[in-house]
Amino acid sequence: MAVLTLNEAARIERCLRSATFADQWLVADSGSTDDTCQRAAALGAEVHVFADWQGFAQQRNRLLPFIRTDYVLWLDADEVIPDTLRDEILALLQTRPEPFVGRIAWLEHAFGRPLTHFQRRGLPRLFPVAELVGFEGVVHEGPLLKRRLPVVELRAPLHHHSRETVYDSLRKLAQYTQLGAAKRAQRGQRGGVLRGLASASAMFIRLYVFRRGFTGGGAGFLFCLLIALECLFRYAALAYDRDHLETLAKR
Repeated sequence: MAVLTLNEAARIERCLRSATFADQWLVADSGSTDDTCQRAAALGAEVHVFADWQGFAQQRNRLLPFIRTDYVLWLDADEVIPDTLRDEILALLQTRPEPFVGRIAWLEHAFGRPLTHFQRRGLPRLFPVAELVGFEGVVHEGPLLKRRLPVVELRAPLHHHSRETVYDSLRKLAQYTQLGAAKRAQRGQRGGVLRGLASASAMFIRLYVFRRGFTGGGAGFLFCLLIALECLFRYAALAYDRDHLETLAKR
């Protein structure tokens, strides 16, 4: 199991303890100023500090030489593996001899409550190490594999505690706005307020209505609104922060 961290002292223990079935715990820390690294190491994790941040993909790639297992499960520090998912992963590894990629869905938790009926597709998280070349992308990074592999959809979801407070949610909004805008600047895309408003409106309707965010009450509304605002400010940043974004994208 491998996880990326930066000042995750309040979450890292919960994340690691949910993965006690893993043969190896790896942590790539980006220069935490709290005791994230000490807490992870105290639980038995192998901690590597890479403080010169160059993007999520690069942080993952830096851990690859240290993996000693046949498969690697990538987690974020705000994620927890429930027992149902643990059992499903172990059964899959024991019964499937050919290499595969495991896609795992999320059960979102926002502001202290699970968004039980919110529908969100998962991401590839479980990879055979021998087939994994690396990752690419400054944000929402994608895997590079030696060959096309079958994808297995796991039924049990990860528990994703991505927005526990409004304050932390706003900090995440700023971070993902910048990284998402830099990614689009690298592709040569243009921005603007009107384009951002259109993108944000479409995203909010998709999440709140069609993916049933409304079932989460006030927490569901805030969750969907914050993701929609990322779309708005991303295109605003493309229009007004262009020089800064192009510098960031070249890192």
